[in-house]
Amino acid sequence: MLGLAAGGLALTNPSPADFRAYASDRLVEEISKELCGDGGVPVLLRMAINNCVGLVQAQRAALAAVVLSHTRRRNYGLLSVFESELGGQSLLRWQVPRFRSTVVGVAGQFVLISAATDRPESP
Repeated sequence: MLGLAAGGLALTNPSPADFRAYASDRLVEEISKELCGDGGVPVLLRMAINNCVGLVQAQRAALAAVVLSHTRRRNYGLLSVFESELGGQSLLRWQVPRFRSTVVGVAGQFVLISAATDRPESP
């Protein structure tokens, strides 16, 4: 019985393609909250962007690909751990916040274990 359960988990262990689909929904949503909320994008840039959330959502597939390219997968057979880290670049004298997350994929599902953003100190 235990072997059958383990076999079922191994068959439903999410792949990188599954994670990409998850990232396009969940992680990109978190990034848009961080960037489009207060303290995310600088005020002057926010004034130039009429709909920050809409802009991020329109780039959902591209942003998911970026997240996937900055994600390391640890495959344990029965489950996978996806660790993502992106951001930290400078843009117009503003440093993009660094975003980190850890997601566990098991039985065809994803569970966000941790997510954090490092905001650079203002000059």
